[in-house]
Amino acid sequence: MKSLSISGSLRENVGKRDAKEQRAKGMVPCVAYGGSQQYQFVVPEKQFKDLLYTPEVKYVELDIAGTKMNAIVQDSQFHPITDKLLHVDFLEVIDGKPIIIDIPVLITGTSPGVLRGGKLSKKVRKIKVKGELQFIPEHVSVDISNLEINDSVKVSDLQIDHLTIMEHPGKLLVSVVSTRNVEQTQEEA
Repeated sequence: MKSLSISGSLRENVGKRDAKEQRAKGMVPCVAYGGSQQYQFVVPEKQFKDLLYTPEVKYVELDIAGTKMNAIVQDSQFHPITDKLLHVDFLEVIDGKPIIIDIPVLITGTSPGVLRGGKLSKKVRKIKVKGELQFIPEHVSVDISNLEINDSVKVSDLQIDHLTIMEHPGKLLVSVVSTRNVEQTQEEA
């Protein structure tokens, strides 16, 4: 899993008025928790470009006024109309303590069912897993090389070492569904 470095400065005042003033200066109010202490700080909005606007899973090496810690983004809030970033919550990652995080599902291979006219239907973009930071991959690969028409891959078909999948085992990840063209070809045959 890739990491990014983000540095911020502690907030002197905490409250709505201060948060509004910080946003006007191009700063994003943030909070980091999960460790021995909670930190209220601000970060320049530009530093979030490679962290929040990408499907990849990344952890952050936070530097808050000289205090360094590893963290993951727990939550982010955006303005409902302008989509401007308003607030970010970070969860401090402690060695040996498992975390819960969403990781992207990556489809690999070519399905014989799709080559015969079926349609590939990707049901989920990410799945929730639990494990220690060092074991969390950038993505989960789902091979569709053996999928015929009406076949599917479920969560129960996945095996990820050192991680617990937090999704329902029967949840569909990807399937190859029949299309009208396939049905007409079968009727003609």
